[in-house]
Amino acid sequence: MKKYLFSIHFLVCCASGFTQPVTVSLDGNWQFRQYDSLHQLPSAKGTWHPATVPGTVHTDLLSNQLIPDPFYRLNEQQVQWVEDGFWWYRKIFDVSPALLQKDSIMLQFDGLDTYATVILNDSVVLTADNMFRQWKAEVKKYMKPTGNVLFVKFIPASLVAGLLKEDQHLTYPENERVFVRKAQYHFGWDWGPRLVTAGIWRPVRLTGWNASEHQPGDRTKNISLPSVQLVRERDTIGETFYFRIDGRPVFMKGANWVPPDNFLPRAKKLQVYQRLLNDAKNAGVNMLRVWGGGVYEDDIFYDLCDSLGIWVWQDFMFAGALYPADSAFVESVREEVRYQVTRLRHHPCIVLWCGNNEIEEAWFNWGWQKQFGYTTADSLRLWNDYHRIFHDVIPGMLALLDPGRPYWPSSPSTGWGRDSAYRKGDVHYWGVWCGKAPVEKYNEKVGRFNSEYGMQGLPDMKTIRSFARAKDLDTASAVMKAHQKHPFGYENIKLYINNEFHAPVKFEHVVYVSQLMQAHAMKTAIEAHRRNKPVTMGTLFWQWNDCWPVVSWSAIDYAGRKKALYYEVKRSFADVIALPVAEAGLLKVRLVSDADTVTNVIMETQVIHFRDGVLQEDTRSITLPPGGAMNLPVNIAGRADSTACIRLRLLDRQTGSLLSENVYFGVPARLLQLPESKISVNVFENVIE
Repeated sequence: MKKYLFSIHFLVCCASGFTQPVTVSLDGNWQFRQYDSLHQLPSAKGTWHPATVPGTVHTDLLSNQLIPDPFYRLNEQQVQWVEDGFWWYRKIFDVSPALLQKDSIMLQFDGLDTYATVILNDSVVLTADNMFRQWKAEVKKYMKPTGNVLFVKFIPASLVAGLLKEDQHLTYPENERVFVRKAQYHFGWDWGPRLVTAGIWRPVRLTGWNASEHQPGDRTKNISLPSVQLVRERDTIGETFYFRIDGRPVFMKGANWVPPDNFLPRAKKLQVYQRLLNDAKNAGVNMLRVWGGGVYEDDIFYDLCDSLGIWVWQDFMFAGALYPADSAFVESVREEVRYQVTRLRHHPCIVLWCGNNEIEEAWFNWGWQKQFGYTTADSLRLWNDYHRIFHDVIPGMLALLDPGRPYWPSSPSTGWGRDSAYRKGDVHYWGVWCGKAPVEKYNEKVGRFNSEYGMQGLPDMKTIRSFARAKDLDTASAVMKAHQKHPFGYENIKLYINNEFHAPVKFEHVVYVSQLMQAHAMKTAIEAHRRNKPVTMGTLFWQWNDCWPVVSWSAIDYAGRKKALYYEVKRSFADVIALPVAEAGLLKVRLVSDADTVTNVIMETQVIHFRDGVLQEDTRSITLPPGGAMNLPVNIAGRADSTACIRLRLLDRQTGSLLSENVYFGVPARLLQLPESKISVNVFENVIE
């Protein structure tokens, strides 16, 4: 019966002229070349080179051996001319009669970086000025069966930014980048190079349809989205800040996400997203914050987060600066928000829209008014501009397009130097690192939701050798300085190493110990945050990944090699964990569970002497409620000192499997009286023992 019903439906559709739209990808077989001036025509003499779309001009130049690898040694400096270039992209193509017969044909670019003019068969069909928008043009009247010529002309973003800057009567913090709707990290950051890209960075296609044809509906209507609340309620401390998802409070454990490459299409092609996100899931991460100085990520990022059960805190793309609010800029932002929210709102993983990164904190705490000599009138104008974008335009668009998800205007809500930062809202605590405070300060500076904090560690030696020669292996070398973008990065690394460890001498040892230091610092912070549950309900360290090979705060370096931090995070993010803390000379333990169900555990406590082995031990059975936490005394007389440590193990009471393990050292590592290691190696056919 179903067969006959289908046949009838098919005949009715055909009789009514029902057919499907025709979509043709234009991603392959492009060419590119440089042109000399704004008004030079594409017909001018010059050599055309093969180009990859989606791609960037830097990667096209690299694949044609026209520039050296920008990530190698000091080559970043050698390719700065690229951002000043004017670039043509060209594609010659034919189309099928099936497409030409459609009533309407739309040319669609999912991403143009950034100032572009699109010319089809000698007619300008669109101009673009925002990297974060989709661009469309009706082109049926320009199309022909064969020999269609599509040109895309790119004007340097830095040139346009400079011109827009000159039109302003005020000096804006962060110079030219704030005037262009482009990935802000391309202009350089304290972990990234200045590589100001251009190109067709996301797919391009033609779509033809008739007026009677079915068009896709809103994908949101077909997806079951979770119920999400950002709970902010007054309490005895100040105000809560936590996520309630489908009625359940969730403690968020994770990190901040930066773009995985300076040349984003390359990251997708090399399947970097799959590797980084699977690594995150395996480490116990349940939230990633997409930081506001990068990009609204590729679809594959959100698809993977959906499937892996990783929640996403999504910043809009504004970071650490003031932005203009003239009518043209605001309209561009409005359309950017419209496109991105419509594109992403069907993803269950997104639980928060956040207006910007650190602008509100910067306005009140970074001294911009004095630094740039703002008058009272200037300050009022700038604050009103800020308010218009982040308190009017963006939340207004969200109310229309995605009213079910919470919005947070700026992260953090208060600067880390103010006491109120730890009583309400989210906090970026940088007293450790930026303020040079000791790592132990993490135990005191615990916020309601800790959305940024971090410690640098050098990347793996294999990664360093991929961009440096043997003669460069010194933190004082020009190459190693070029791959450390923080102004006092090496100075801080040395400071924190010397506080905890014996000072390393050989470069390879500096690399290794810096990673141990980084892991120790983040363990201290994460444990402090988890001990404070449920007052504290989130810990997102800075940062998960890198965009190039660099000394940074990342857990995984650009080459995908995991730092010691990764393994420490995996231990510290265990669903059920015993967290020791010394108070007034006594050791206490707080058991914390983020599991959805009751957990029955056996807790083993051991005092282990570094030379003599286990001196004391205690075992007890404990039942933890779902998402619960409890304090326990330690039933042992021994203590951690320079000769011994305390190990806490949680075992599943039913299966005996290890759930988590934690080791407490009572003194810095440099004071431990460790015996000489004795290691023997036996090699059998395919086994090393």
